[in-house]
Amino acid sequence: MPKIQLDIDVLAAARERISFIFDRFSKMCVSFSGGKDSSVLLHLTMEEARSRNRKVAVLFIDWECQFELTCNFIQEMYDKYSDNVDPYWVCLPIKTDNSCSQLEPEFTAWEESKRALWVRDKPAMAIKDGRKLPFFYDGITFEEFVPAFGEWYASGELTACLVGIRSQESLNRFRAIARVKDNFEGEKWTTLVGDKCWNAYPIYDWDTKDIWTYLHRSKNEYTPLYDRMHQAGVPLGSMRIDEPFGDTQRKSLWLYQVVEPETWGRMTARLAGVNTAGLYGRERGAVMGNTADALPAGHTWESFSNFLLGTMPSETAEHYRNKIAVYVQWHKKRGYAEGIPDFADLAMENKNLAPSWRRVCKTLLRNDYWCRWLGFSPTKTSAYSKYTELMKKRRKDWNIYADT
Repeated sequence: MPKIQLDIDVLAAARERISFIFDRFSKMCVSFSGGKDSSVLLHLTMEEARSRNRKVAVLFIDWECQFELTCNFIQEMYDKYSDNVDPYWVCLPIKTDNSCSQLEPEFTAWEESKRALWVRDKPAMAIKDGRKLPFFYDGITFEEFVPAFGEWYASGELTACLVGIRSQESLNRFRAIARVKDNFEGEKWTTLVGDKCWNAYPIYDWDTKDIWTYLHRSKNEYTPLYDRMHQAGVPLGSMRIDEPFGDTQRKSLWLYQVVEPETWGRMTARLAGVNTAGLYGRERGAVMGNTADALPAGHTWESFSNFLLGTMPSETAEHYRNKIAVYVQWHKKRGYAEGIPDFADLAMENKNLAPSWRRVCKTLLRNDYWCRWLGFSPTKTSAYSKYTELMKKRRKDWNIYADT
């Protein structure tokens, strides 16, 4: 899909979009991570909120294992805009991936049973009791929490959730803007996510240079973590602040060792596999699944996948077998009646346009627990036990891992 050039610069366009939101929505919420993109979005939104004397919710999900520099900056922004912010600093047991270990393939922040190992204490202003959010339950996933929070905050009123994603960042983010979907009054940078709840992406067309140009010219604050990243030699386009343990994010774990060694020491005690991922996360090759182009002698990609499953803890292996069975069966119904091939054109595989056992194998090597690389989304924690029981029956019906 070709880009359409507008006769307006990105800053003016973003301000127009934010003004459009304030004109039409009775409630607004900014998703704030402390990163450069969400910081720009927060500054622009607060600029408009101050001019209209409006309050805006600001949601920060605290993953516990985060840089103190980031958390200090979050507090600074809540304080700076306190007159116009309805703060939601969430320190609750929310679950996400841990691609650093097969023994603990998921990480639950602020897990009460691990209190003695928490990397930090919860800040005074944080939401510490899940009972304050009626939709919450211990171990809810991030993917469940965010839309549920939006629906709860909206409470039946027309609500816009402002998100600082940029289409330059990834194909998935580009698709969030470009795909056919329900838009608010035809604006492509909005998406319906609930009954009266819409996501809005006011800076979707900014590039990295635009972000830093704005921060420089406006003299608005950003977390000093980016200055430390620059000193550590991280390229401008690779500077990101995110949850630390995903199969992509683990490549940056080494930064904790350089920037905040005390935080790093507490992280290695908190979660299995973190130190190993910090040592090897950036290396190319099959050890962390960053590339996997060569097979061990005597193996096909299918047999090597099954070998890897056999080395895993039984519960983790069963989880992967369920996902692989669905993946294989889905493609059987769509042109691969004899089963998926051992490998396909690599470029097609990498775009997830062609199924193969090589792609399955890379998913296992990456410790991609929810198999996003195969096109899956996380299963709701509350429904997972029912899902596993259903998959036992389906695998027998499909004759895929029926005997395991």
